[in-house]
Amino acid sequence: MNFLQITSLLIVLAGLFGAINYLVLKLPAAIGILVVALLASFGIMALDLALPALGLADTVRATVQGLEFSDALLEGMLGLLLFAGALHVKLSDLRAQWRIVFLMATLGVGLSTVIAGFGFFWITGMPLLVALVFGALISPTDPVAVLGVLREANLRKELETKIAGESLFNDGVGYVVFLVLVGLAFPVGGAHDAGFEAAALLFVQEALGGAVLGIVLGWLTFRLMRRIDDYSLEVLLTLGLAFGGYELAVYLHVSAPIMAVCAGLLIGDIGAKHGMTEETRNYVDAFWKLIDEILNAVLFLMIGFEVFALAFDVGDLMIGVMSIALALVARLLAVAVPVLVLRPFRSFPRDVIPIMTWGGLKGGISVALALSLPEGEWKPVILTATYVVVIFSIIVQGLSVTRLANRLGREPDLV
Repeated sequence: MNFLQITSLLIVLAGLFGAINYLVLKLPAAIGILVVALLASFGIMALDLALPALGLADTVRATVQGLEFSDALLEGMLGLLLFAGALHVKLSDLRAQWRIVFLMATLGVGLSTVIAGFGFFWITGMPLLVALVFGALISPTDPVAVLGVLREANLRKELETKIAGESLFNDGVGYVVFLVLVGLAFPVGGAHDAGFEAAALLFVQEALGGAVLGIVLGWLTFRLMRRIDDYSLEVLLTLGLAFGGYELAVYLHVSAPIMAVCAGLLIGDIGAKHGMTEETRNYVDAFWKLIDEILNAVLFLMIGFEVFALAFDVGDLMIGVMSIALALVARLLAVAVPVLVLRPFRSFPRDVIPIMTWGGLKGGISVALALSLPEGEWKPVILTATYVVVIFSIIVQGLSVTRLANRLGREPDLV
C-alpha cells in the first residue's frame, strides 16, 4: 500500500470506529476509538483461529507493520500534536507553576526511569541498561492522552496547568533520556562511544538545543505574523512552523519534541496576544483543535491495531501485568518527591498527588519508542510490557480519572 492508500484507510477506519463509539459505546472519543479498534483486532484473531485458511491475521499483521507506527508518530504526527497541545497552555499560567512542572519533568522523569528500570530488571533478569531503557520509555506521560482527558475532567485551572505542562515537557525530556540510554545499552560497533560523558553531552545538546530552536523559530514566526493581517496565511505560517521546525530539529540533532512545545507555547501566548487579530485567533484555535482531534483519533486507532505486533507469549503477558503496578509506583514517586521537595515553600492541595499520579497516562509515544528499539532477544518482552501498560493506562485510568477528579478535585484552591 502506498502512503495515500494507508492514510485513506486510517481516516476511513477512524471515522467509522468513531461513529460506532458515538452511537453504541458513548465513551470519550479517543478512548472509544481505541476500544473499538482493540475489539476489531481480537475479533479478527478469533475469526482467524476459526477459519485459518483465510489468513486474515497475517494479512492484517502485514498491513499494520506497513504502517510503520514508530516512524509515523515520532517523525510525523508528534510535532503537530505537541504544537497543538502547547498552543492552549498559557505562559502566564505555566509561569505560576513552573517549579513543580520543571521538577516533575526532570527529577520526576529521572526517578521514574530508575525505579521502573530497576523493577523491570528484577522482574525479567535482563541486563540493567536494557531494563533502564524500558524505564525511560514508560516514564513520560503522553500529552495526547493527558490533554484529551483534561478536556473531559474540567479540573481547577492550576491543577490542569500542572498536568498539561508536565506532560508536554516530560515527553521531550523522556525522549532525550531514552535516546541516551539506547546509545549506552545498544552501542554501535560494540563500543560505548566515550560512555556517560558523551551521553551527558548528548542530553544537554538535545534538550537545550531543542528549546533554543523552538523559541527562535517561534519568535521569528511571531514577528512575521505581526506584519500580516490575513487569517488563512497566518494559519499556514503556524502549520509551516510546526512541520518545518520539527524537521529542522531532527536535521540539527536537537530535541524535536521540545522544539515543538517551546514554539507552540510562544505562538499560543505571545503570538496570540500581540501578533493576531481576534478573527485570526479564532481561526488558528479552531484549525489546531481540528488537527488535534483528527490526529488523536488516528493515533488511538493505530494503537488499537498494534496488538498485531505482539508475540502473545504468556510469560511476557504476565510481565506486562506486573509492569502495570511497577509503572504506577514509579509514577507515584515521580509526582510525590517533587511535591515534597517544594512543600516547605508553598502549599499544595491534598488532591495533587493522587490526581497527577492516576492522570499521568501513558500512550502512543511509549509504544512508538518500544517499536523503535533494535531487534534482539529482549525487544518482544519490552514491547509486550509497554503495550499492556499503555492499554491499561488509557482505558482504565483514562475512564476513571474524571471520577477521581470529581471526588477529590473540587475543594477550594490552596495555592
